[in-house]
Amino acid sequence: MSIEKSSSHIKRYKRLLSAVHMVYRLVNSTYNLRELTLRLTRLLCQFIDSSYASVHILNRENNKVELIAVFNNKINILLTKKKELQQITAKEKKISKGFVVFEEHFIGLPLVADDNIGAIFVKREKNKPAFTEADWEMLKVVAEQSVTAIRNIQLSEQQQKIILSSVKFIGQLLERHGHSFATPHTPAYFKIVEALAKKLNVGQEGLDALFYASVLRDAGAVDVPYEILSKRSQLTPQEFKVIQEQPTKCAELIRPVEFLKPVLPIILYRHEKYDGSGYPSGLKKEQIPLGASVMAVVDAFEAMTTERPYKKSLSVDSAIAELKTHSGTQFNPDVVNAFIDLAQQKKIKNYLSFRE
Repeated sequence: MSIEKSSSHIKRYKRLLSAVHMVYRLVNSTYNLRELTLRLTRLLCQFIDSSYASVHILNRENNKVELIAVFNNKINILLTKKKELQQITAKEKKISKGFVVFEEHFIGLPLVADDNIGAIFVKREKNKPAFTEADWEMLKVVAEQSVTAIRNIQLSEQQQKIILSSVKFIGQLLERHGHSFATPHTPAYFKIVEALAKKLNVGQEGLDALFYASVLRDAGAVDVPYEILSKRSQLTPQEFKVIQEQPTKCAELIRPVEFLKPVLPIILYRHEKYDGSGYPSGLKKEQIPLGASVMAVVDAFEAMTTERPYKKSLSVDSAIAELKTHSGTQFNPDVVNAFIDLAQQKKIKNYLSFRE
C-alpha cells in the first residue's frame, strides 16, 4: 500500500472514531427525543459536510412519521404538525420503510432496531462534490450509534407516560372524594406556566420539569387524612401542620423515579416565600428554585381567580393587584413583573381569564 493511500485510510479511520465519540457524547447528554434529533442533524452536517440533514422518527403504533428534525446549515426546524408531516416525499417514505438510497447528492438510511424506527438523510447542493463511500460509511456509523439512543429514549418516554398516568389516577380519585387540596388545574394553567417560564429564559429541561410538577403537585395529598382534605372551614394549627408536610410527602413519593429528579425542587419548594416565611424549609430570595417561584405565582393567581364552594373568585385585575402587593414578600419580584408584562398580551389575557 502506498504512503498516500495509507495516509488516506488513517484520516478516514480518525474521522470515523471522531464521529463515534461525538455521537456517544451527544446521546449521553440528553434524554429528550426532540433535542437529540435536532442536535443529531447539526452533527451530520458537520461530519459529512452536507448542506441539509434530517431525521424522521416513526410512531411505533401506526408506523407513520410523527416527528421530523431538520438542519439546513442555518437553523434547526422541528416538524410535528400533521400538515407538515404530509409533505414527505415518496423517496423519504420508501427509506423510512427500510430501503437505502445512495445518490451523488443525497443519501438516505433507515434507522432499524428490532423494527424500523425512522430514517436519516443528508443532502448536498448540486454544485457541490458528490458524496463518497467515506461519507456513506460515516452516515452508517452515526445511524448505528443513534438507533440505540433513540430506542432507549422512546422506551423511557413510554415508562414516563405509564408513571404519570398512575399519578394522575391518584389525583382523580382524590377529586372524586371532594378533596379540596387536590383540585384540578384550569385548562390554561400550564400554558400560563410555560409562557411565564419562557419569558424568564427557562430552558427546555426546565419547561419539562415544570410540566411534570404541574401534573404531580398534589400527589402527596394521598397521605393526608380525608377529614383534613375535605374540610371547608379554617384549619387548626395542628391540621395546617399536616398540610405543610404535603410537599415533602409528594417528593418522597416521586423520588425513586429517576426521570422525575429535576421535578423534586419545584414540588418541594413551591410553598416557600420570598421573605423566608414559607415552608417546608424557610428558603428565601434566590435560595428558592426559579421553577418553584414560577409555580407559586401561577398557583396563587389561579387560586384567587377560581371560585370554590368556600370562597368567591377575584377578577383578573384584582388578582394581579394582590400579586403586586405581595411582591418581594411572598413572591419573587422578577417573576411577578414578568407575569404582569405577560398579562398585557392578548393571547395571555385569554389564558388568564381561563377561557381556553
